Amino acid sequence: MTLHLAHVSQIKNSTIRITGSKSETNRLLILQALYPSLQIENISNSDDSNLMQKALTASEELVDIHHAGTAMRFLTAYFSVLKGRTTVLTGSERMQERPVKILVEALRTIGCQMEYVNNEGYPPIKITGKEPNSSEVSLSANVSSQYISAMMLIAPSLKEGLTIRLEGKITSVPYIKMTLSLLEEAGIKGNFKDNIITIPPVTQVPEKKIVVESDWSSASYFYSIAALSSGVVLELSSYKKNSYQGDSVLSEIYRSFSVTTEFRENSIVLTKEKNSELLQEEVNFDLTNSPDIAQTIAVTCFGLNIPCYLTGLHTLKIKETDRLVALKSEIEKLGGNIQITEDSLRLAKRELIKEGVVIETYKDHRMAMAFAPLALTTNLKIEKAGVVSKSYPDFWNDLQKIGFKISQEK
Repeated sequence: MTLHLAHVSQIKNSTIRITGSKSETNRLLILQALYPSLQIENISNSDDSNLMQKALTASEELVDIHHAGTAMRFLTAYFSVLKGRTTVLTGSERMQERPVKILVEALRTIGCQMEYVNNEGYPPIKITGKEPNSSEVSLSANVSSQYISAMMLIAPSLKEGLTIRLEGKITSVPYIKMTLSLLEEAGIKGNFKDNIITIPPVTQVPEKKIVVESDWSSASYFYSIAALSSGVVLELSSYKKNSYQGDSVLSEIYRSFSVTTEFRENSIVLTKEKNSELLQEEVNFDLTNSPDIAQTIAVTCFGLNIPCYLTGLHTLKIKETDRLVALKSEIEKLGGNIQITEDSLRLAKRELIKEGVVIETYKDHRMAMAFAPLALTTNLKIEKAGVVSKSYPDFWNDLQKIGFKISQEK
């Protein structure tokens, strides 16, 4: 499905309810599978979370999680401790190119049993569930935080709990803290100090209802829309000031683009004043703790013609696509000038924005959503736009509600 986004000069003040965070949802679904007394509200309606729920209730040996990266990591750990259960965990063609060796080796270290079906270090994986025989494991600290969180989520179900030693500088600390906070909310008190995570064994947790906060990554696109507008107020729910999500740093970052954030009881209100003065010099952001908003920020800067330098992006190369290469390609199509390294990008000022450009999405939901706000500066097309269902199925409908003119190409 290719969508045509006509150039709109202004949108209307609106209230949007955004689906629950898939990061929080997927962690809580694993905990609920281990501790059925937990109840979850405001579950994400994303493809990733739907696939996670389906996998957790599957009785077949073959479990296909398609393109859900978080599900692959979390379920690898989960199925490894289900005694007596044999599972072959697989995914899409791209998923079979995404490495899992670090996680598999960590699980093997504590006595879990698994083998690669095809290629060493990559899915599919045949997992034979058993009780681990060790309560200590070491992991490189600069790997994807999902590997670390996967180990943390199964830790309380182990006979002696788990001590995880992280070696080196930690990547994506907020996601580790999110996992720790959700464990605590469920009644499991862990500890994270001096690169050591300690989680005690817990046989059962009290009956409790946990409400999932809405997704801050999804909110990023409305921050971008506000920044590219002239005088608009957007209210987004359900959000809280003391968020577990690292991407909540958006409220600070977008001050640089004259977007203010007001925290209300259960929502945030984004305001962009009319004729607000924008920066002219280069902005610099270290996104080590929030790499998922890099695409949004880069496109915002391109639309506003503000040069930027973004660092801490090394994990973007192993996402749904190599996001740095994809960003470079699509921004250059639009008339931008961008340089990338293994972990950074630098966007220069531009002379123009080209019209009618077709944005390729590379099977990556964030590519589709990050570029959509540019309809406030030019008309463009988004190919394979249905990919947004991975994290935010209502995205295009919500854009139309606030005044975007979107039509499907025949």
